[in-house]
Amino acid sequence: MLGVVAQLVGYDRAKVKCSDEKIRVCRIPGRMKKKVWVRDGDIVIVAPWDFQADTRGDIVYRYQREEVRRLKAEGYDVPS
Repeated sequence: MLGVVAQLVGYDRAKVKCSDEKIRVCRIPGRMKKKVWVRDGDIVIVAPWDFQADTRGDIVYRYQREEVRRLKAEGYDVPS
C-alpha cells in the first residue's frame, strides 16, 4: 500500500501515513538503509506485518520524483 513518511523516529524506523488513513511505525530494512535515503514527505510502499497489521509494517520501496509524477498522471491516488 502507498504511504507518506510523516516522521523519522529513530535508527531504522519511520512513522508512515498510509493510504488507508492509518499511521504505522515502519521499519526500514538494512538492504534499503545502505542504498536509499528515506526522508520526510517521501512516497513509499508499505507492507503491513501479519500481526499488528494496523500499527506496524515494513517499507519496501521509495518512489523517486519522476515515478511519483507518473503515478499521478496514471490516475493513482497518491497521498500527500
